Amino acid sequence: MHILVLKHETVEHPGIFRAFLAEDGHSYDAIELQLGEALPADMSGHDALWVMGGPMDVWEEAEHPWLIEDKEFIRAAVFDAGKPFLGLCLGHQLLACALGAEVGPGTPEIGLMPVTVTETAPAAFAGLPRELRTLQWHGAEVTALPDGAAALATSPVCAVQAMRLGPHAISAQFHLEIEPDTVSNWAQIPAYAAALENALGPGAVANLDAEVSGAMAALNETARVFYNNWMALAAGSTRT
Repeated sequence: MHILVLKHETVEHPGIFRAFLAEDGHSYDAIELQLGEALPADMSGHDALWVMGGPMDVWEEAEHPWLIEDKEFIRAAVFDAGKPFLGLCLGHQLLACALGAEVGPGTPEIGLMPVTVTETAPAAFAGLPRELRTLQWHGAEVTALPDGAAALATSPVCAVQAMRLGPHAISAQFHLEIEPDTVSNWAQIPAYAAALENALGPGAVANLDAEVSGAMAALNETARVFYNNWMALAAGSTRT
């Protein structure tokens, strides 16, 4: 599989998924939208689309005009071309927004927090416990599902922690791609650092880094199981 990855911040990349792709013989091209890199004309050169996170919000089109093209490209890839899709954090919100659903400010969730997998999510989260410990780092959320979508995971303050649209598009508000340097890298982004300090107080970066490091093996195992599930779903839904 050859995947197109849309990025919105240099340090927000596929993380541990890069190792899984390499192990399995898959490849990917990454486009840095925030740096002005151009999208391809269509998805004909790629088998799937992954959309990563970023510090901007989906409605900040005046500050980040490339968000308009970003959403249009996602809609065409998922709705028109039927390409397998994975979105994380901002990528999750962009999928919802691109398909006409609502995204808005929510209760901030930052840190290692539990989400509950719904009964409608056996394939995407097969082999994982109903309650997952995940890294959250967001202040916006999907407030209404796109038509035809189903919620796959939820939390007390965010009803749509993950969703699925049809057989081929899956997204999650939480982060699965965590690596040992993720927290320290993301804390270099001013918006993320400010949100972290506001939520967790002084010393938040070091404290969260230590907490995530202690949970790294479990977080990476969750990522591997989810990745395997996504790949199986993508293989079964790819159009010829």
